[in-house]
Amino acid sequence: MSNEPIISLQHVTKRIGRTTIIDNLSFDVPQGEIFGFLGPNGSGKTTTIRMIVGLMSTTHGKILIKGKNIKTEFEQAIQHVGAIVENPEMYKYLSGYHNLVHYARMTPGVTKERIDEVVKLVKLENRIHDKVKKYSLGMRQRLGVAQALLHRPSLLILDEPTNGLDPAGIRELRDYLSLLTRMEGITVIVSSHLLSEMELMCDRVAILQQGKLIDVKPIQHFTQGSGQTSTYRIEVQPHEQAMDVLGAMKVIQGVKLVEEGLIEVTTERDHVPDMLAHLTQYQIRVYSVQMVRPSLEDRFLEITGTGRKAE
Repeated sequence: MSNEPIISLQHVTKRIGRTTIIDNLSFDVPQGEIFGFLGPNGSGKTTTIRMIVGLMSTTHGKILIKGKNIKTEFEQAIQHVGAIVENPEMYKYLSGYHNLVHYARMTPGVTKERIDEVVKLVKLENRIHDKVKKYSLGMRQRLGVAQALLHRPSLLILDEPTNGLDPAGIRELRDYLSLLTRMEGITVIVSSHLLSEMELMCDRVAILQQGKLIDVKPIQHFTQGSGQTSTYRIEVQPHEQAMDVLGAMKVIQGVKLVEEGLIEVTTERDHVPDMLAHLTQYQIRVYSVQMVRPSLEDRFLEITGTGRKAE
């Protein structure tokens, strides 16, 4: 596997008039990674995707796809890209198979064997000869992905691919993208408002706000929180005495009651053994201890300061 990133954004800026839409955006995405774009509405996610695929020009900076500049070497760069922006557009009166054949005629080097291969990859073998008007939205999404993969791209870009999908369809898409990165080594960039799904789907995520890159981290780093301090949920009896005992410990930063017999304690990981020993010293029964990890949604709201769930 090459060390060169599949896609590299270098100080990318987009201005329209006096308004800065994207402000000095830089990040790299390596081969075989599922990379997520997060941000409130109007943060610049779709604008960035449009610049990556050449539908919108940059004001400053470079976008390199496999080392080729999308602005000055468009054909060499875009040949490595497959993309779906929201719902894929298909000829509904044609079968799924004939839609793929039609697209293949416009793309040099796509053989019948390759069409059969992507149909199998997206698990549409049993319905590929049905007309697209009979497809569910999830099936149309999979057919769109098959179309985007026909020319063996190195980079697959999906803008809001879960729009309109039911929970089963969302899970299918998530499992399928994971399969793609493993079997074909494809890099995936995905944008979505469904933060719980992005948490399950992505290897890394970037958070955009008002056109600026706030943070880029592996997904587990977002959900682990920052620093050594964590919150632990402890099942104890009696909880009133446990709260008094722990509240008197200098190393405990906070104690609160969740429900009868269940408390939450904020402290550093190294102090957990001392905390439990202290409880047992007072004959307080401890039934379970569990670290409370923040969700990606929690971290997103904390980082962006929106104070509400993404729409």
